[in-house]
Amino acid sequence: MLKKSFVAVLAVISALTTVLSCNSIVGSTTSNLTDSLENSLTEGNTKGKQDTVKLMDILDSLNRGKIVFPALDSINKIDPKVAKRQFRDSIYRELNKKDKHIFLTFDDGPLIGSSAIDSIITSKDIKISTFLVGKHAGMSKRLKRDFDRYMNNPLVECYNHSFTHAANKFHAFYSNPEIAVSDFEKCETSLGLKHKIVRMPGRNIWLFDDVRRVDLTSGAQTADLLGVNGYKIYGWDVEWKINGLSGKPVQSVEEVYRRINNMLGNKSTLKPNNIVLLMHDDMFQNKKGQQLLSNLIDSLKQHKDYKFDFIANYPIKY
Repeated sequence: MLKKSFVAVLAVISALTTVLSCNSIVGSTTSNLTDSLENSLTEGNTKGKQDTVKLMDILDSLNRGKIVFPALDSINKIDPKVAKRQFRDSIYRELNKKDKHIFLTFDDGPLIGSSAIDSIITSKDIKISTFLVGKHAGMSKRLKRDFDRYMNNPLVECYNHSFTHAANKFHAFYSNPEIAVSDFEKCETSLGLKHKIVRMPGRNIWLFDDVRRVDLTSGAQTADLLGVNGYKIYGWDVEWKINGLSGKPVQSVEEVYRRINNMLGNKSTLKPNNIVLLMHDDMFQNKKGQQLLSNLIDSLKQHKDYKFDFIANYPIKY
């Protein structure tokens, strides 16, 4: 028998018990375990959703050190580091067979550029997520029209990016979490947003389910208070940066496209097979910028296993 520490593996991959008995795992070599994982996944795919193994949950437990492999001894012939790598590789092989999900997100709208974004994604028939600033929708009749276009487009989902965008004074804004949360609540009410989903201005913070990732501590208390009030917070994996003076995209389409492919390929996004791209509405206020966005979408659509989705569905799990 393997050492008791290996029981942790069984606990984490309990989903496998629908297609694999515990006895067939205990006492097996690690290579047999990875083979069993792949074989059971294939079986599970034919048995319906009730038998689906949550690969990403297993991978997450592995990465967090919740799965412990036994040390080398007279029975176990595989180094635990090698065993862990083999097990992760077997999960990666299965994930590589699955669809990859792209979440195109646009911040700061409605702004000049929003109507073009709406038109482009409608012509391309893809889903996008917009994180809106409440006060922008009331700044002009044109922006109100653009906001209404977003809200009435079934390919667009609208989320909360605060009412004031912190007046671009982020440290001061987040120094009073109660006032900051009230600002998000005002945005939600004024725009009639349906989802309690937030992206925090000036911060790449994630807070949902059991995930809590904070880039700058000055926003941490506000994030936690938003979480207590029932909000989910989503950051981004890749940013298509904007020139603050001209409003133009900084990187080329090829650079952004290559980074998306690489991160999906090497599983370096927050959640494997899911990638969130951050853009800003005012990057696409002129014809040149709009053509760049169109080119990026066309490049991504060449991949039959790339699917566009709303951030409300993040992450898609297997």
